[in-house]
Amino acid sequence: MRQSPAGYLSSLSFTIRIAIHTLPGTGHLMRNLVRVVAVSVLFAFLPLASIAQSTPEKTPVQGTVGDCPGGHNCGPKAHGITVGPQGVSTGWRAIHNSALVIDTHADTPGRFVDENFDLSQDAGKGYIDFAKIKAGNLGAEFFSIWVDPKVYKGQEIKRALDMIDSVYEQARLHPDKMMMAFSTQDILAAHRQHKLAALMGVEGGHAIQGDMRVLRDYYRLGVRYMTLTWSNTNELGDSSGDLDDKAVQHHDGITDFGRQVVREMNRIGMIVDISHVADRTMYQALAVSRAPVIASHSSSRALTNVPRNMTDDMLIALARNGGVAQVNFYCGFVSQKWVDTSKKLKDEKDPDYLKVQELFRAERTPETMKEMFAAEAVLEKKLPRPPLSDLIDHIDHMVKVAGVDHVGLGSDFDGIDCSPQGIDSAADLPKITEALYQRGYKAADLQKILGGNLMRVFAEVEKTANQIQSEQAHQDTRREVAVPSGH
Repeated sequence: MRQSPAGYLSSLSFTIRIAIHTLPGTGHLMRNLVRVVAVSVLFAFLPLASIAQSTPEKTPVQGTVGDCPGGHNCGPKAHGITVGPQGVSTGWRAIHNSALVIDTHADTPGRFVDENFDLSQDAGKGYIDFAKIKAGNLGAEFFSIWVDPKVYKGQEIKRALDMIDSVYEQARLHPDKMMMAFSTQDILAAHRQHKLAALMGVEGGHAIQGDMRVLRDYYRLGVRYMTLTWSNTNELGDSSGDLDDKAVQHHDGITDFGRQVVREMNRIGMIVDISHVADRTMYQALAVSRAPVIASHSSSRALTNVPRNMTDDMLIALARNGGVAQVNFYCGFVSQKWVDTSKKLKDEKDPDYLKVQELFRAERTPETMKEMFAAEAVLEKKLPRPPLSDLIDHIDHMVKVAGVDHVGLGSDFDGIDCSPQGIDSAADLPKITEALYQRGYKAADLQKILGGNLMRVFAEVEKTANQIQSEQAHQDTRREVAVPSGH
């Protein structure tokens, strides 16, 4: 390590003092001569020491993930790491690596069941496997239990159970890499053991088939959130996905049964998820819920005007509830340009566009997935992926509207056919941290967005459930006795 001038000065002063005291005691003249020389040398070094102390240390320019152009390793800077004066790593990479990163929506169970996919395999064009999870420092994932309401009509519970089993099977097969988690403490335990915490969320209340007992059974099996609706209106309330469909019977928001479901979710400790629901359903659910709610995978409607996104008023209401909006990565939710171009291709009945849509809705097998990825590559020439900055704009806007305590990440990995440039899998999650860091976000706020906010909400849901159960346990159930007349 190269020593600073100030360091030289300290070392030289110490060396001279030793030399003076170790000179033979027979020559006072010699000692005085050495003192004169020492003082002269010290004064000669003082300007250098002054410069060293007054010149601030320059902060290295942050690099990007990976090596420098040309394949040359640029050392720590290339990975966004700055070594501080105490030898402690700082910068966006260190922040990301030290954070508990939580994603609240991945549709990978569909791959487990339909493609016999295993997380130890290379996901290929898919978003999640163990190698990608490790590279992105993903600490906890809520796997989506999504049942196609048309394909599995009447068999929703059976399909959901198959998908729940598939998540457990991954944890059983890979106990060194993944563990099931059912609480905030379980997530922390998995994080300490450097394992992926696997949680589950049912996407769409139609999966309980109108039966409250099934809701409780899902909780007992480990489901920790439920989205009140998917893109279809159901017994719980209206969805944002079919409001314009006159053939669908709507409810003007949430139903009485939906209110009962929300109250029961509060009681048992299941997080209420309002992604996908109609605006009115969302506001009414907030009025019913005693616990904070989440939007597990929704972005900003102010930036991308689609019904699935949340208006600024909705974001403010969610923040007042204490909840958190988890930003969706889908191109169609983060880029207005992509939405407009996509609509144009659809209206023109572009064959490449229609082919991708057909394959996306088809039964998922390794063969159909391979065909879909090839079709997407062709379509991308007409419908380019939006830049990463579009996704960052959504996060930034939602933070400005709702507050930094109420925004997180809900990728929709393996449930979307397009994500912004540079976000090809879970391995690219650090790029989001880097981009926000470059916009001025500090470590504490980044840790909230990456997972801290979700942990806070989850803990509040657990606390509310305990309170409700305690209230019911101590409720006065004695029969009221009528007071006799005359008293």
